Amino acid sequence: MREFELKDEAATVALGQALAKALEPGTVLHLLGDLGAGKTTLSRGLVQGLGHSGAVKSPTYTLVEPYDLPGIKVYHFDLYRLSDPEELEFMGVRDYFGKDCLCLIEWPQKGEGVLPPPDLVVALAYDGAGRKAVLEPLSDQGAQILERLSW
Repeated sequence: MREFELKDEAATVALGQALAKALEPGTVLHLLGDLGAGKTTLSRGLVQGLGHSGAVKSPTYTLVEPYDLPGIKVYHFDLYRLSDPEELEFMGVRDYFGKDCLCLIEWPQKGEGVLPPPDLVVALAYDGAGRKAVLEPLSDQGAQILERLSW
């Protein structure tokens, strides 16, 4: 497990960009934290760190935002508005978790029982005016990501 102090939004984006360099296809990330804790900001840094040059928005209303990037497909989920995990089955959620994909999942507890287990959990919390990020690996792949993470 590793902990990071994030003084501002730029630091949260920078951590996401650093994570992008350490990740590999087939990774599942769970992003935990209260509303406004920085989950989407971290996701923006990560997706941009993988080469996306456009906007990265929260998929709160669409549930998933896809990014087809060189060498990897990224799916950014926001399950905040999900009322029942079974809704994920109707949208074919299992098709998103391929070996060539990276899945970032905000509010994963809303999809409990349907989502695959994460490789890495990123818990974001308010810390004064900034944020704190705690990264916990839950698989060998997650542990390797933390070993490669340089930030």
